[in-house]
Amino acid sequence: MALKVGSAALVAAARARIEEIPAAEAVALLGQPEVVFVDLRDVRERERSGFIPGSFHCPRGMLEFWVDPDSPYFKPVFGEAKRFVFHCASGWRSALAVATLQDMGFAAAHIPEGFTGWVAAGGAVETKG
Repeated sequence: MALKVGSAALVAAARARIEEIPAAEAVALLGQPEVVFVDLRDVRERERSGFIPGSFHCPRGMLEFWVDPDSPYFKPVFGEAKRFVFHCASGWRSALAVATLQDMGFAAAHIPEGFTGWVAAGGAVETKG
């Protein structure tokens, strides 16, 4: 079966129209009260690799529902007047997620290198335990 559009093309199209904050710049935003880092990775990824300190965990599959104030699953954090910076492991899921949020009218950015880039840029990592 041939796809009309592959995943790499979807990510490239999303990246062309969303705000990206390179990992090195994102590291400097940590601790700023007006910034919320949102981790889209699976809980097992967070347990295995750690996470950005203070980040809000939002599984990718729930994002649209947690952001929508009319949804019964709405999370109040997304109603705050903050700057939201999303990430996944390598930037693919977060690019697609932020493009979808933009379509919904929700302003957000993402880290194009993902958590991997965050770690490579010397970003702080918290682990449970």
